[in-house]
Amino acid sequence: MWVRLIIILGIIGLAEYYTFVVVRSSVRNLPAAWRVSLISLYLFLTTVTWLGFILFRQINWAAMPHLLRNFYIAFVLGFVVGKILVLLVMLVDDIRRLVTWLIASLAFGESINQPSASTSTIARSEFLKHTALVLGGLSILGFSYGITNRYKYRVRKMKLNFASLPEGFKGLRIVQISDIHTGSFDNHSAVAHGIERAMDQKADIILFTGDLVNNHAHEVDAKYQEIFSRLKAPMGVYSTLGNHDYGDYVHWPSKEAKIENLDRLKAIHASMGWRLLMNEHIVLERRSDKIALIGIENWSAKANFTRYGDMAKAYAGLKEKNVPFKILLSHDPSHWHAQVVPEYSDVNLTLSGHTHGMQFGVESKWFKWSPVQYMYNEWAGLYTAGNQNLYVNRGFGFLGYPGRLGVMPEITVFELG
Repeated sequence: MWVRLIIILGIIGLAEYYTFVVVRSSVRNLPAAWRVSLISLYLFLTTVTWLGFILFRQINWAAMPHLLRNFYIAFVLGFVVGKILVLLVMLVDDIRRLVTWLIASLAFGESINQPSASTSTIARSEFLKHTALVLGGLSILGFSYGITNRYKYRVRKMKLNFASLPEGFKGLRIVQISDIHTGSFDNHSAVAHGIERAMDQKADIILFTGDLVNNHAHEVDAKYQEIFSRLKAPMGVYSTLGNHDYGDYVHWPSKEAKIENLDRLKAIHASMGWRLLMNEHIVLERRSDKIALIGIENWSAKANFTRYGDMAKAYAGLKEKNVPFKILLSHDPSHWHAQVVPEYSDVNLTLSGHTHGMQFGVESKWFKWSPVQYMYNEWAGLYTAGNQNLYVNRGFGFLGYPGRLGVMPEITVFELG
């Protein structure tokens, strides 16, 4: 733990050093008053940024005006990512200088100790400094722009074929929604539009894979309950819990208060017409054929997330029912490789969420990247292992960063064949 902390602090220190060098260099030709003012502004913004991180738990974000909160968080993220980009550019330049110096030292001895007057070297360094500064600025602008994407729901459609799917379920249309995080919303009508888009898909069944709230059941106020209760499907709406639904990330006055909050959230699922699956399964029938739907509480392979799920309990009795096809709702995708693949090879399709695709990344036909991939091997889209499939939904809502940059909020539509 200490080694990791030292590495992180070292990276932060280098990023701050290089960014200050770039800022100071960019204003060095300005009049003294402007130079001092701009450097002071930069230092002030740096201080505000780190205070936001240090005091994150103490700040009452919910009480802050939404517009101010959104742009503050966007600026902080853009500022930090911008500094990391500056670090990368400047570090590359310094490594280039070091390699050049070493080669020259070996080739020419001590003559290279004299400062070089090469104008091309100076031009190259200045170019890289300006490049670093532009990248830092674009980072801030990018994260600010991402705020406008937080309700731009993207419908992703795919057809999945399974040899074991009964004939009666061929053509089954499933809509998956995940990670609503109601407490982050600030626009009822925009959320309602997303629910309308989900209903437009004419699904046979709707599945929700956890994190209805950030922490508290009261986040789902009467208006949001009315909006979410519009989700209807001929075969029903089924849901499971995510890590945020348990209220583990806030202080409760008592153990009973935390339990009461969870009980209230369960009741909200029921009042909206959602069938909450708590370490259990149900058998669905269609045209005389059967498939199983399994839902477990949050189960994570990551040590920093409490594990509530009980797959053995959810699966109990299913073998005797001789159901040929099984769908699992499990919020955290790390569960798939850790337990489902090695121990439950007859689970054909697992639906998860949790990662949000980090709400930031690059996705195209040829390339997919997000920082979250360094924490989760399966973080967005479809994954396959043998006869088993996992789909990780990118999330309907948002948490922390009040926006989406490159990874849009998602409504997934599956057609089984």
